[in-house]
Amino acid sequence: MEQRTLGSRMVSAIGLGAMPMSIEGRPDRERAVATIHASLDAGVTLIDTADAYHRDAGEVGHNEELVAEALRSYGGDTSGVVVATKGGHTRPGDGSWAQDGRPEHLTAAAKASARRLGVDTVSLYQFHRPDPDVPYADSIGALSELLDEGVIAMAGISNASVEQVDEANAVLGGRLVSVQNQFSPAFRSSRGELDHCAALGIAFLPWSPLGGIAKAAELGSAHSVFKEVADAHGVSPQQLTLAWELALAPVVIPIPGSSRPESATSSAGAAGLELSADDVARLSAA
Repeated sequence: MEQRTLGSRMVSAIGLGAMPMSIEGRPDRERAVATIHASLDAGVTLIDTADAYHRDAGEVGHNEELVAEALRSYGGDTSGVVVATKGGHTRPGDGSWAQDGRPEHLTAAAKASARRLGVDTVSLYQFHRPDPDVPYADSIGALSELLDEGVIAMAGISNASVEQVDEANAVLGGRLVSVQNQFSPAFRSSRGELDHCAALGIAFLPWSPLGGIAKAAELGSAHSVFKEVADAHGVSPQQLTLAWELALAPVVIPIPGSSRPESATSSAGAAGLELSADDVARLSAA
């Protein structure tokens, strides 16, 4: 599979978003593990998770533990796999989401994530979502200290504006390696952040790159141009969409969510699809 740069590491051009395996509608554990194994079989070397990816109260870190279990039980070499996790976004257990960007919370959360993942150092740790009650620089300062202490190897941010990208990079002393924002054919308001990351050489990880769990299957009917170009290439609209995102900039690494081995394998196949400049222009203008 095509490789792309993530800080000091090379990873697959398509990652795996593990979130659907732990939230509402999640599969049984056997299928979830099989889905992660299918991604690894397809050459995926970036897995995205977070401590907040769980369904019920009392199961914080459910997804991290699932990813760790799948990596332990995989029969092949996993030494090149980067597990990216996040902290600062919480789920009280009633279906709602909240923020906690306090430095002391992020410090404790990162160390707890390392324990659940079974590692001494988290490969990539990202501040999940800005907390309106905490100065952004204070939250990012916690990541800087975690880097200095060796708790995390790389630092990133998520759900950030262009201004926050610059602020985070400044606080981290130029060590910001990734920005994870929502981006898809239906949600393009993060195009400015994508282009800014490309100019800075920072990896841009689109979350919900197919429009979200509920809408991914409807991608072709909702966006006729994507279906037309996909048909011309003999691929699914979902594969075509991921290939389009890859073509927007060499820093883009989509992380489509999967909960079935078949969808994980299909998503990974998008890295091998080459689009013409005309294809990319037509899809971008749609």
